[in-house]
Amino acid sequence: MSNYSLSLTVISSTTAWQNLVGWLEGHMLTCPSRKWLHLDCPGCGLQRSVIALFRGDLRTSLQLYPAAIPLLLLLGFIPLHLKYDFPHGATAIKYWQGGVAVIIVVFYIYKIVNHKIAY
Repeated sequence: MSNYSLSLTVISSTTAWQNLVGWLEGHMLTCPSRKWLHLDCPGCGLQRSVIALFRGDLRTSLQLYPAAIPLLLLLGFIPLHLKYDFPHGATAIKYWQGGVAVIIVVFYIYKIVNHKIAY
């Protein structure tokens, strides 16, 4: 593969990624709890966190929703376990789900205590 075709591939892949992230940003779902009750739900911030992660902004992603990265890793591990049937994969998934749930609950309590739940 020549340097020119490799450069062209990298540029087109980068452009496609930027277009995907831009599309996701333009088509975010509205949280019903936030819209009608003016209160954040335990999942509020996940979409913005994933978009920040896709843009390469790890710090903002963690600030918006700390459980986003473990959740994405879990969602990536599950199909791998289904395909390759890891010896202790099901147990790992159970503990991983529990860990993600704990992160979500702790972060939600943090938002309540710091009065960041209502806008």
